[in-house]
Amino acid sequence: MAEEAGGMFVVQQTVGSVLCCKCGISMTPNAANMCVKCLRSEVDITQGLQKQVTILHCPECETYLQPPRTWIKAQLESKELLSFCIRRVKNLNKVKLVHAEFIWTEPHSKRIQVKLKVQKEVLNGALLEQSFVVEYVQQEHMCEPCSRAQANPDQWVASVQLRQHVSHKRTFFFLEQLILKHGAAASAIRIKETDKGIDFFFPSRSHGLKFVEFVGKVAPIKSRHDKQLVSHDQKSNNFNYRYTFSVEICPICREDLICLPPKVKSSLGNLGPLVICTKVTNSIALLDPFTLRHGFLDTDQYWRSSFKSLHTSRELVEYIVLDVEVVSPEVTIGGSRYALADAQVARLSDFGKNDTIFNIKTHLGHLLSPGDYALGYDLYGANSNDDELEKYKGLVIPEAILVKKSYEEKHQKKRGKPRSWKLKSLNMEVDDKGRGEQERVDSEYEQFLDDLEENPEMRFNVSLYRNEEYQKPSETASVTDGEDLPSVPLEELLGDLGLGEAEVGDSSMRK
Repeated sequence: MAEEAGGMFVVQQTVGSVLCCKCGISMTPNAANMCVKCLRSEVDITQGLQKQVTILHCPECETYLQPPRTWIKAQLESKELLSFCIRRVKNLNKVKLVHAEFIWTEPHSKRIQVKLKVQKEVLNGALLEQSFVVEYVQQEHMCEPCSRAQANPDQWVASVQLRQHVSHKRTFFFLEQLILKHGAAASAIRIKETDKGIDFFFPSRSHGLKFVEFVGKVAPIKSRHDKQLVSHDQKSNNFNYRYTFSVEICPICREDLICLPPKVKSSLGNLGPLVICTKVTNSIALLDPFTLRHGFLDTDQYWRSSFKSLHTSRELVEYIVLDVEVVSPEVTIGGSRYALADAQVARLSDFGKNDTIFNIKTHLGHLLSPGDYALGYDLYGANSNDDELEKYKGLVIPEAILVKKSYEEKHQKKRGKPRSWKLKSLNMEVDDKGRGEQERVDSEYEQFLDDLEENPEMRFNVSLYRNEEYQKPSETASVTDGEDLPSVPLEELLGDLGLGEAEVGDSSMRK
């Protein structure tokens, strides 16, 4: 029968039906001429697929073994666990997977059930869809790192000894934050702090090598390794060794004053010879504070002709700026701004006691104003006993070299008050220190936190977390403490989301 629609005749379509060749019921035609029930009775597309699978689970670190030796971390009923379970079913590539979902089971039953829906072409090209349940039997089996740690924490295979022969720990404070941000020491079974560095212990040699490679990417290092035979099985001819990697970090640190050896000076285009180290990564960035020329020393160049600092950041002296006259326009070098200026400064310890004034040239003309404070090296009163300095005959040594603007007076007002941010720290074994030694370490760590507030470039590689206990001070208190004191913007802070139960044992927080 035809119907008129919009001036046109449309013929009604009817779907024909046929009888099933097996049971005779009316059905929609298909290629096999069989109803779904008869088709399933004739063909089982799940034949050959596993219905029960055994998986190994580590109860300590909540990981599952992906054969042959990979351990995957996954939570119950997570996407990662579902993907892992699907991959463990053999011959699943012979059918098309349409849908997969978990079936709830008791958590203590050690059973995981997954319902899979698959499709496959059967008789005469008919498409059959079928669902079935795969049961995963969970067997508890500790992974190798956890079994070593549970048996004896000293059962390490590789140890990495990080050392730096300097009088402070600023490098290790910064390196600790880099290790935490990149998870470089996640596989370490033990971390121990020593007098001149940190020892890391790993369950395998490959983990130790990977850690040494990471340190080499963030600092100029030289390393050597050795091995010691622990046991030998004559029947299977297996040898068990302990590997030790000795890693020395170059003693040059940021803000150090350096006198370059003549060979290094000439290789850098007659830079210096008195230069300031502005940044240390896997190369050393150097700046001539009198000409604003700069250069870089890579790891190989430094260790070929290694040298030490003429003065380190622990010898910085505070100056007061009396007058500043900028003599060149501001330039940007390596992401930092500099401007040459002539300045009159006086040591803060002499201010008001004598009339000793120094006329110097500085690269901080864009920052300093009369009345500001600055930290620098007192070469006028210093006894510089350096072999490299003696090689330069007739070198005119300036009376002072300024390194950075000082906010020490403003920091003293806020000392003891909580910051709006905090840092994680490695879970290290620390030997008991004397009272004087502990106070020195705390003072250096406080100075490291001040450097993070003052230097945005340092903060770029560090994860800062919001301090929930911090209370924003009133406007009156903010004006009293100093408006121009550098601080960390709130948009740079991370939410304290990484402190779940799984991470509490691996790291702690420091404010």
